[in-house]
Amino acid sequence: VQLQASGGGLVQAGGSLRLSCATSGNIFRTSTMGWHRQAPGNQRELVALITSADTTRYGFSGKGRFTISRDNAKNMVYLQMNSLKPEDTAVYYCSLGDSILLTTPPQYWGQGTQVTVSS
Repeated sequence: VQLQASGGGLVQAGGSLRLSCATSGNIFRTSTMGWHRQAPGNQRELVALITSADTTRYGFSGKGRFTISRDNAKNMVYLQMNSLKPEDTAVYYCSLGDSILLTTPPQYWGQGTQVTVSS
């Protein structure tokens, strides 16, 4: 299984970005997918999860401003980020095989995409 995240970049505060994650493998459609992020000096934290049935769960950092979605026909998962703040600056990782109950870590991680929000 491979996950390829893209869409990161430099954006001004208040702006928007859409991250994409392309996956390979046949387990995508039955798997819970996730986005996590890690800022320098911080632990990796949950941003959002989405199950195969489109049930979503957001971490504190993603609630209200971020929206996770998936396209099973394309094996893609997305993270729409609006009203970005400088504190959203981090490397964003997509993941596969998350637990919606957060009982186990993801099975697979992508390589990460850098998001930098300037003030």
